[in-house]
Amino acid sequence: MKYLLMDILACPVCKHFPLKLIVIEKDSHSEHKLPWDKIPCEAFCGRLMKSVEKARPDISTCRECFKEEIVTGVLYCEKCQRWYPIIEEIPRMLPDQLRDERRNLAFLEKHREKLPEEIVKYGKPFNLG
Repeated sequence: MKYLLMDILACPVCKHFPLKLIVIEKDSHSEHKLPWDKIPCEAFCGRLMKSVEKARPDISTCRECFKEEIVTGVLYCEKCQRWYPIIEEIPRMLPDQLRDERRNLAFLEKHREKLPEEIVKYGKPFNLG
């Protein structure tokens, strides 16, 4: 997942924006080139985790950001406490009724040491609490 997706992703349940990003593993691809000559994010800079207005990223920062890929992580909604795993670079943002409880709990168990307690013990729809 590219950091620039944070500029458009909102919680599918409560529509809160922006989501919190917890990166567990990322990769760098020097061959990935920013295809624009302007700052691509309009509202939120996912790499700096601030509004674009507060972050004030320059184009060189954006070029470096575009080379990075989030391989494993979690998107977390601070409003409704729902979490969504990022697995193999893909954010899995399904509504509760379509999520696989067994797989979600296995993900939490595997990464529990790298995730905050608010997700591991209290996150919705599944947690290890």
